[in-house]
Amino acid sequence: MTYRERLIPSGWIYAAAAFLVPACLLVFAPINIGVGIVAAIVLYGGSIGALVLTAPVIEVDRGELRAGSARLPLGHVGTAEALRGTDATRARGVELDARAWLVIRGWVQPVVRIEVTDPEDPSPYWLVSSRRPEELVAALESQRAATRG
Repeated sequence: MTYRERLIPSGWIYAAAAFLVPACLLVFAPINIGVGIVAAIVLYGGSIGALVLTAPVIEVDRGELRAGSARLPLGHVGTAEALRGTDATRARGVELDARAWLVIRGWVQPVVRIEVTDPEDPSPYWLVSSRRPEELVAALESQRAATRG
């Protein structure tokens, strides 16, 4: 395998989700504090579990790019560009093409813009969140070179 990354939530997401605990206790305390405690634990655990289990995987392997459930053969991958800071913000915002395929998460700021060269594909490019965008670009270039030669 050339590259693999799971876009699990950052630490601040877990801390923000912790506000579910006092909210549950506030709602259920007048009824039954025991039910409130159980509801708070279940709601917090379920929320965190859902965020982790549904986190997309970005993978470059066996001649294809996989981003979540989508797959793109590397033969249809054009140029790839790692974007950070204001460039990444503009790519996710004012410069975003409505036809682009998106696998972005708010808790991962850098993105990689990957050109799609398939004339049959309606998406001009993919925009993919990555904590290691330069490594993803290098893996794409490496695998593309290997599949060509």
